[in-house]
Amino acid sequence: MAIMTAEEAAEAAKGLTFEKVWAALMETRQNIDRMSAENAARSKKLDKQIDKMTKNLGGLNRSMGELIETLIAARLWEKFSAYPYNLKRAYQRVPIYDENSQVLTDIDILLADGEWVMAMEVKREATKTSDVDRHLKRMDLIRKHPPLLVTGQKLLGALSGGVVDADVREYAHSAGFFVLELKGEAVRLVPPPEGFNPRVW
Repeated sequence: MAIMTAEEAAEAAKGLTFEKVWAALMETRQNIDRMSAENAARSKKLDKQIDKMTKNLGGLNRSMGELIETLIAARLWEKFSAYPYNLKRAYQRVPIYDENSQVLTDIDILLADGEWVMAMEVKREATKTSDVDRHLKRMDLIRKHPPLLVTGQKLLGALSGGVVDADVREYAHSAGFFVLELKGEAVRLVPPPEGFNPRVW
């Protein structure tokens, strides 16, 4: 890049006035403002598209969760025929309220027979032991704030899912939960370990 001499610089500056320099600066500023506005508009449009996609994915996740709940809920009582329960009544999405009628949590599937009730948490994928920990806390809330269907009944717990990882199954059994898993279109009760005693809350 050639360096201008003082004479060349003086020659180039001829004819420049304050007004011309100011006009050039104002034009540059207008161009910058226009580009900023266009970028802001593009960013806003992109944010709307991301929000729409997020809502659609959320709806899909809810739909998948509801489908799995429906598949698992069908004829669940048959899975416990080896136990002294007759859990032929099934309820879905049973809310748990506190003393101020605020919803604390809900039970995905509640099975009942007049003496026993079973609160089942349904996961699309149970891949973390924290899923079991959350259900343990839910069981305490159910016992502390029992809905009418649970009042005076012996309360059992279960964890079920489209997929249940092996370490989650083991942890759930150690916590006293039954474990169920969706296999194709069928639900199977995962055989508990020898000496398994279901916890009664």
